[in-house]
Amino acid sequence: MVVCGDDGLAPRLAAELREVYLRHVVLVVPPGGVDEPGRERFADRTGQAPRAGQGTGAAPPLREVPASAPTREALRRAGVESAAALALLYEDDETNLRAALAARRLNPGLRLVVRMYNRKLGDRLEELLDQAVLVTEPGMDRSVLDASTTVLSDADTAAPALVATAIADTRKVVQAGGLLLRAAERPAPGRGEVPDPGLCTLALLSSTTGDPAGAEGSDTSGTRGPDLLPDDRAVLTSQGRGTIVLEAVRRAGSVLPPRRLARRGAPLGEVFSTRLRWALAGIVAAVLALTGTMIALTDAGPVEAAYLTLLDLFSINDPALEEPTTRQVLQLLSGLVGLALLPLLVAGTLEALGTFRTAGTLRRPPRTLSGHIVLLGLGKIGARVLARLREYDIPVVCVEQDPDARGIPLARDLGVPVILGDVTEDGVLDAARVHRADALLALTSSDTTNLEAVLAARTLHSGLRTVLRLYDDDFATAVYRTLRSAHPDAVTRSRSVSHLAAPAFAGAMMGRQILGAIPVERKVLLFAALLVAGHPQLEGRTVAESFRADSWRVLALDTADASARRPDLASTPPDGERSELLWDLHPGYVLQPRDRVVIAATRRGLAELLATGPRPAPDR
Repeated sequence: MVVCGDDGLAPRLAAELREVYLRHVVLVVPPGGVDEPGRERFADRTGQAPRAGQGTGAAPPLREVPASAPTREALRRAGVESAAALALLYEDDETNLRAALAARRLNPGLRLVVRMYNRKLGDRLEELLDQAVLVTEPGMDRSVLDASTTVLSDADTAAPALVATAIADTRKVVQAGGLLLRAAERPAPGRGEVPDPGLCTLALLSSTTGDPAGAEGSDTSGTRGPDLLPDDRAVLTSQGRGTIVLEAVRRAGSVLPPRRLARRGAPLGEVFSTRLRWALAGIVAAVLALTGTMIALTDAGPVEAAYLTLLDLFSINDPALEEPTTRQVLQLLSGLVGLALLPLLVAGTLEALGTFRTAGTLRRPPRTLSGHIVLLGLGKIGARVLARLREYDIPVVCVEQDPDARGIPLARDLGVPVILGDVTEDGVLDAARVHRADALLALTSSDTTNLEAVLAARTLHSGLRTVLRLYDDDFATAVYRTLRSAHPDAVTRSRSVSHLAAPAFAGAMMGRQILGAIPVERKVLLFAALLVAGHPQLEGRTVAESFRADSWRVLALDTADASARRPDLASTPPDGERSELLWDLHPGYVLQPRDRVVIAATRRGLAELLATGPRPAPDR
């Protein structure tokens, strides 16, 4: 296995492959190494045993190849020509694309996992890479092309989990076969209550979650940490522990058209501002009042009275020198009212024109805003989280120091208020109305900045729900314990983007289709689709017999014919196409070699299945 990258995801993925899947890994990084906290933990080349809970044997040694760029020569030195899989994790999409094309020419049968932020480019990348193989070897038959390409985005992988953590009662969601799988967190049942298992119980939450000084359960928490995929007996005997259960949410009705994110022009409410509306209302009221008075005091009809009133109001009528005194008084009164209202009308009109001129600029948060989410950082992670939050129609205020950040154009198109400034400076969080916010998402690339922002926000709003993006697990645990002790009534969560994304990338490198990953505190539960054939733990066994507590569970069966199966269960099916996944599986159903199933598995459980199963053929 070869892993190439220039940030923290590369060593995290290398550790995942070594410690969980026990694979030999070559890590290609810049000569100075990647700049991320805690890197010394992953740079161990001694081959010593992994940490508790991370595997069953000694991790193979790690070979590191320094290279400033993934050139053809660097890939040769890393052994790509004989490698089984290659992960390209550079932050620049073009760098990954160039390296993927070079790697395909060196090894046509190489399994590629490419990190792409540009989703449109990623959708077309697979066909391009397969075409590159056929150009290199024109005689190769597509049907025997033992190569596959998986395009993933760490931002897309982590964004749903970050959003779900920030929003109260929002479920963690994985899509499979056009259906939404919702992982719902249930509190511990009271005395005499029977917990609702949903489709199945995915996990028992940490036994320390009710302790303000307890650590959020992780791989190093032992029996006090969360219990993934427990059996029925463990669920029934657990006391005082919440659960995460799986729910299948079926789509009802027609599929809605894609949400328009771009906003052209300015909203009608901003063009007709309060000042302009008051001016127009005043003119209409004055015209009606003066017209009624003229009709009552003169012989003019309604149309003539309204016409004369408008002329007098805007001072464009001839003086009524030969008219009766009543008409002269009404003309003077109309002129005075017009002089009072005309400046207000002009000011409102200019303000409306200015709204059109500034429609493309960043908005400021309204003074009366409350119940919103404050999002710190509009990099590639922040931009994805912002898009997800707006899909839920949740009000958001963003804070970003760099005016050229990736998410600034998206925030402008969505009309989301943005504060440009350093979040650690006085007054920035006040301007974001954090004291009236529901939650704070600190997603900058600096751990210390995120922590400083959360501590500052706590002084303004002690009960604020906070989510921190932290890389280092030990540092995150220490932060979590401290904040929970200082603010026991407030919700605090720490999340690592690379920690959330690495299992999905590792599963793709092993050649299985990963549908999604759901974080359970600081553990991760994977959802994957695989063929039963070649897996002795599944083939010929009933659904009940195939279940292994703490390792894997069969959730659904793909009932479509092998020739008509959709290659990518994680994608949205075309309009009108129904899902062929059967979720209500009978425990006595015997799994056949031709069956394709959806499973939930821990990282170690999936590694065991992959170690005993056949080499996967390309599904994509």
